Amino acid sequence: MYDNVFWWTCFALLSTAALVLLFPVFSSSRTLRLRINEEDPESAAIGATPRGTSPIVDPKGFDYEVFLSFRGTDTRKGFTDFLYNSLKDAGVRVFRDDEELRVGEEIGPELLEGIRKSKISIPIFSKDYASSKWCLKELAFMVECRTTRKQLVMPVFYDVTPNEVRHQTGTYEKSFSQHVRKYGPLVVQHWRDALAHIGALKGWELKNTANG
Repeated sequence: MYDNVFWWTCFALLSTAALVLLFPVFSSSRTLRLRINEEDPESAAIGATPRGTSPIVDPKGFDYEVFLSFRGTDTRKGFTDFLYNSLKDAGVRVFRDDEELRVGEEIGPELLEGIRKSKISIPIFSKDYASSKWCLKELAFMVECRTTRKQLVMPVFYDVTPNEVRHQTGTYEKSFSQHVRKYGPLVVQHWRDALAHIGALKGWELKNTANG
């Protein structure tokens, strides 16, 4: 059973996402109406749309509103499922990371496209998040998309603090001591930079009440 903290976190995420997703539409609609007023005052007066005008389409080619990144063993059957279904029920198009999309050592093209073509990425940081090279690769790509495509990243800190994520302490420190031996210092530093970057963003902190 989920307590009020879960509900408030999901409500806050939904509200913020709605503002981010709807503002460009309102802004574009206003711009379109201003053009109508300038070009055809009579049509504007009766609320008509000029012949041949197409519906507003996102010029950046986003296929999804939200991409969820999470550590399956930590949150898939709990908070992530709850958030995913809440977003879907609200009519939000959500891309949820699926382990079947991962092939070999590289992130599959479907997963990269899922991140690239989402307006918002929500990494759900949990205690075991940094132990997964896939989660870290996803996060590094989110940073790239945030820089090149102005993608919004809205982190959730589930049973970890922003400081643990930003400075890689606690369970994150243990995970990185293993990663550096396996993947080398350059790759690991790239992941550390991504965690420091996203960990510094304003997000939502959520405690796993099952752990007391």
